[in-house]
Amino acid sequence: MLAELFAVLAPVLIVAGIGYAWTRSGQPYPTDFIARLVLAIGTPCLVLSTLSRADLDPRAFAHMALACVLVTASMGLIGLLFSRLFRQQWKVLVPAFLFPNSGNMGLPISLYAFGEHGLALAVAFFLVLAIFQFSVGIVLSGNAMSIGDLLRNPIMISLVLAMPIIFLDLQLPRWLGNTVDLLGGMTIPLMLLTLGVSLASIRLHHIGNGLLLGALRILLGAAVGWGIGAALALEPLTHGVLVVQSAMPVAVFNYLFAVRANRSPEQVASLVLCSTLLTFVLLPLILAWWMPLLT
Repeated sequence: MLAELFAVLAPVLIVAGIGYAWTRSGQPYPTDFIARLVLAIGTPCLVLSTLSRADLDPRAFAHMALACVLVTASMGLIGLLFSRLFRQQWKVLVPAFLFPNSGNMGLPISLYAFGEHGLALAVAFFLVLAIFQFSVGIVLSGNAMSIGDLLRNPIMISLVLAMPIIFLDLQLPRWLGNTVDLLGGMTIPLMLLTLGVSLASIRLHHIGNGLLLGALRILLGAAVGWGIGAALALEPLTHGVLVVQSAMPVAVFNYLFAVRANRSPEQVASLVLCSTLLTFVLLPLILAWWMPLLT
C-alpha cells in the first residue's frame, strides 16, 4: 500500500518541487504566459483528448456533474458558516471552501490513483467546477463578469465540444485526435510546474489560522464528497474520484483573484499554501482508506 501511495504522490511532489526550486533559484518563469497557454489551449485539449479516449458512460458523467454541484454548494455553505464562526470576511473564506485545486492537483492525482477512466471522471468534476470558478468566483472576487466573457471562456467552449463526444458516442477524426492528445499532454506537467512556482512566490502569514482552516477545508471536503457520493449511490470508482477531488486544497486561482481585487491577498495566500502542504499529509490517509475498496 505504501508503494502504491508513493507512486501516486511522487510525480506530483517531484514536478511541483521542480517548479518551486526553479523559482527559488532565481530563474525566470513566465507564469502569466504559461497560465494563459494552459487555460486557452492545454486544458481544452486535455478535456477533448481525455473524454474522447475514455469509455465514459454518459450517466457516470452526469452523476459526477451533479455530485460536483452538490459538493460545491455544500462547501459554500460551510465556508459561510465558518466565516461567521471565526469572524472572517465571507468574500475571502467562502471562495476558499468553494473552489478546490481540482486542476493542478486533482487531475494528476486522479490519473495516478485511478487511471485513465478516473482521469475522465476527474475532468468531468473539473469542468463543472471551472464553470463556477470562472463565473461565480470572479464575481465574488469583486471583478466584473459578463455572459459574453463566460461563453468565450475556452473551458466553456471545450465543454460544449465534449458533449456530443460523450452523449452521442462520436469520435474525433484521427488527425484532430492526435493533435489534441499532443497539446493536452503538456497540460498536467505545466499545471504542476506552475503550482510549484506559485507556492514559491506566496509569502506566508497567519500560519495558525491557515493551518486550521486548510485542514478543515480538506477533511470536510472529503467528508462531504463521501456523503454525497453515498447519497447518490455512486459506483466505487466514481465515488473515489469525487472524494479525492472534493478534498483538494484551496485553488491558487483564489489567490490570483484576491490579488487582482486587493481583497486580503495575504490571508488567501496563507490558506492556499497551508492547505496545499497539508494535502501531502492528509491525502495519503484518504487514499489509503479508499484505494483498497477498488481492488
